[in-house]
Amino acid sequence: MSTPAPSAGRVAVVTHATRYAGPGSVDGLRKAGYTVLCHDEDFLDEAARTAFEEGRDGAVACDAKTPAGAVGQAVKRYGRLDLVVSNDVYPARYLPVDQADPAELRRAAEALLVAPAGVIAKAAAHMKRRGGGHIVLMTSAAPLRPESGFAVYSSLRAGASAYARAAARELAPHGVTVHAVAPNFLESETYYPEELWGTEEGRERLRGLLPAGRLGTAREIGDLVVFLGSGSADFLTGDVINFTGGWA
Repeated sequence: MSTPAPSAGRVAVVTHATRYAGPGSVDGLRKAGYTVLCHDEDFLDEAARTAFEEGRDGAVACDAKTPAGAVGQAVKRYGRLDLVVSNDVYPARYLPVDQADPAELRRAAEALLVAPAGVIAKAAAHMKRRGGGHIVLMTSAAPLRPESGFAVYSSLRAGASAYARAAARELAPHGVTVHAVAPNFLESETYYPEELWGTEEGRERLRGLLPAGRLGTAREIGDLVVFLGSGSADFLTGDVINFTGGWA
């Protein structure tokens, strides 16, 4: 990736592209005409990169070891970066507060707070020079109703949303928008797998948990990401958008 590739039109980066909100974001963006540089831990393997790109026109799997590294690769390869989706993933592990594990807290913080801060830093440096851009952090609505045993997960997700809001204030004068999208009940193998929530029992449970009575779809969250990067409402910045089917 030593020389810029031919003009790719609009360029986006999606981190952890195979997990959480990654699949929906990638598909929404590539269908909207973006070249989407995709990061994932699995993509260190060439065969995994090839398999991912199969049938996904516009999606390019990269071999960056870190999410911030993918941002650097996009700028180096294409010479521009219009949108970054920092799609951050870590297991929501049950850990009561009286059993606090500092090592687990550090691991979770690295994934849910440190990594997205690094992505924002890398993207913001380029977007400020260019005079505009869009950054979306995928966080979680879990902090709105923290459940017993999930203080670590909820607090770090809240921290990432707060970081997005603070970054938005700092970057707005440079034409860069920043949002946190905070899902709950999003269909994904990461948090709401089909084998548990796609059954009749799972669907019945959903009808009792949230007004929409179903999981949010990958297409819906992809469409939201496309809108936030479209430039059609750039007065909107610094928001935490709860993607929860009325749960919050």
